[in-house]
Amino acid sequence: MAAPSSFLNCEEYAEFQELLRVMRTIDDRIVHELNTTVPTASFVGKVDASKTCKELHQSLAQVHESRERIIKTCIAQASSVVESLQQERRKSLEDMALLKRLRKEQTKLRLMQSELNVEEVVNDRSWKVFNERCRAHYKPPKSQ
Repeated sequence: MAAPSSFLNCEEYAEFQELLRVMRTIDDRIVHELNTTVPTASFVGKVDASKTCKELHQSLAQVHESRERIIKTCIAQASSVVESLQQERRKSLEDMALLKRLRKEQTKLRLMQSELNVEEVVNDRSWKVFNERCRAHYKPPKSQ
């Protein structure tokens, strides 16, 4: 589910947001996924819950790491653009078009930075649900 970096477009905030929305699908559907794959007490013998939970854990960890990397990459790119525009602005204080572009880029940077907070909330929610349903079937490594 990780997006190749060749498709990563940090220039357009709407595309950045859409990419994150698509990548958050696993988190949005985790309750349904757990309900359909982790057995209740009456179906314990029919499904290998530990294998299912392990695979889901690996998928979640991978997609969370991938999204964080994408967000941080875009923040770094946007920060670089803002810094460059600020340097230009210092040289040309009268250029209103430059000021307008700088403000637009600063806003985009702040929005991208706020996505890190959103990411933390989404991840915490997913891990909480995962742990509630899988704690009896799978013990993840201590790094999580």
